[in-house]
Amino acid sequence: MTELAGKACIVTGASSGIGTATALGLARLGASLALVGRDSARLEAVARSCREAGAVDVKTYRADFGELQQVRALADELLADWPRVDVLVNNAALVLQRREETVDGHEKVFAVNHLAPYLLTRLLLDRLVASAPSRIVNVASDAHTFGAMEPDDYMSTRSFRPLKVYGRSKLANILFTSELARRLEGAGVTANCLHPGFVSTGLARDNKLGVLFLKVAKPFIKSPADGAETTLFLASEPVAVSGEYFVDRKVHQTKDYARDPEMARRLWDDSARLVGLD
Repeated sequence: MTELAGKACIVTGASSGIGTATALGLARLGASLALVGRDSARLEAVARSCREAGAVDVKTYRADFGELQQVRALADELLADWPRVDVLVNNAALVLQRREETVDGHEKVFAVNHLAPYLLTRLLLDRLVASAPSRIVNVASDAHTFGAMEPDDYMSTRSFRPLKVYGRSKLANILFTSELARRLEGAGVTANCLHPGFVSTGLARDNKLGVLFLKVAKPFIKSPADGAETTLFLASEPVAVSGEYFVDRKVHQTKDYARDPEMARRLWDDSARLVGLD
């Protein structure tokens, strides 16, 4: 992979799983790192490992993506600390067994998996454009195939089925990537998303059935390091396309509803309203 010496890379959800593997992979390429997560102690442990792996400059940032004000504060810190941002990896995500609402009144899975990275990306966008050529990498999932977006019920108030709700949040990642790439055309910033594969992470720890399933399926599950490969590819290798969905380092065809430009534009506008942006 291409060396990233002198490149500043932000990784959210860096304190475990694919996020940690991504951070270590970027560190081995010589990148400077901003590691974001909810657990300060675990972040510091990852930071130490990244320094040992070759990262020259590593800073950690504690932020709970279930609270949009913390996302805003995080963006302020990142902009103050990093004169340039070459790579933004939106990796943080969760799955919940039961419906919860955030302090902002949003359904938590949709808020953490889509609204928070949407807000963070938009708050950092001017810096990313000023740092061009730069990249935005959104970690989505083939769970988006579980069903189309329901724009009249983003918050899953009518029904809450854990995997379908998670799948819709990952579909939102894909639609967001598509619209983001359209708006960034000509700016020197690429935006792509990916499915990391079937990876054993902490996502299912809230779900007893999910934990049991992971145990049964263990022989077929990728390691976090394997799951991070496409993320690292998009973060470091020359990629000529933008707005695409990747699997195993290659552009992959998605469902028709994941390529709907009208839904992508509507989701952008609705998300702006929900997070309080123009």
